[in-house]
Amino acid sequence: MNKIALQSFSRYFSSIKSKMGDFQKVTHCIFDMDGLLLDTEGVYKASYQKLLKQYGHEYTEDIRVKVLGTKEQDTAKIIIESYQLPLTVEEFSKESKKLQVDDLSKATLLPGAERLVRHLHQSQVPIAVATSSGARAVELKTTNHKPLFGLFHHIVSASTDAEVKNGKPAPDIFLVAAERFGDGVKPEKCLVFEDAPNGVQAGRSAGMQVVMVPDPVIPDERRAAATLVLETLEDFKPELFGLPPFPQ
Repeated sequence: MNKIALQSFSRYFSSIKSKMGDFQKVTHCIFDMDGLLLDTEGVYKASYQKLLKQYGHEYTEDIRVKVLGTKEQDTAKIIIESYQLPLTVEEFSKESKKLQVDDLSKATLLPGAERLVRHLHQSQVPIAVATSSGARAVELKTTNHKPLFGLFHHIVSASTDAEVKNGKPAPDIFLVAAERFGDGVKPEKCLVFEDAPNGVQAGRSAGMQVVMVPDPVIPDERRAAATLVLETLEDFKPELFGLPPFPQ
C-alpha cells in the first residue's frame, strides 16, 4: 500500500472509529449535487478566476471555500463584497454564467455517485437532490445524465425555489427536501450527502446526519461537524446507517 493510499485508509478508519457510536439508522437520503454527484466545481472556479482577472483580482481559495454550497445569489454577493467589484448581483451572475454554460453541460459524474444512487433506488430507499443551483442550471448540468437524475423522487433547486427562504448554511433546503418526500419522514431519519462546509452545517442544523466528501482544499476544522467524512462516495458503506448493503 503506497503512502497516499495508506493516508486515505487511516483517515477513513479514524473517522469510522471516532463516529461509530454516533451513527443512527435512517430511511431516506438527500444529496447535494455540485462537487458531490457532479464534477462542476472546477468549472465554477475557472469562470470566477477569469471574471475576477478582468477587474485585477485573483480568486483565492479562502473565498472559494466560503462560497461552496451557497445559493447563486449569495455566491455573487460574497464575491462582489470580498473584491469590491463594481457589479450588481444580476450583472455578476449574467457574466459568470456566460463563462460557465458550455462546460457545465458537459459535467461528469464523480466516483461512486452512480453506483450509490442506483443501489439506493433499487433498494427502494427514497432519495432526493437538494442543490443550491437554480432549476435552469440543474437542467444544464444534468444534460448527459437524465436517466440517473430521473431516479430521484424530487429535486429542490434552492436558487429558484420560493419555499427555500434562506440558502445554506441555513437548514431550509433540507427541511423542504424532507417534506417533499410526502410520507411524513422526520429530519432525523434523513441522511445528507455533502461536499461543502455550508452544506454540512445546513444538514446538521436541520437535525440530520451528514456524510461529507470534502474538496481537498477544505481544512480539517471545517470538516468536524460532519457525522462521517469520506474520500469519495465509493467508500460509503450503507449498512453503517441501517441502509441495505451493496450486493456482494
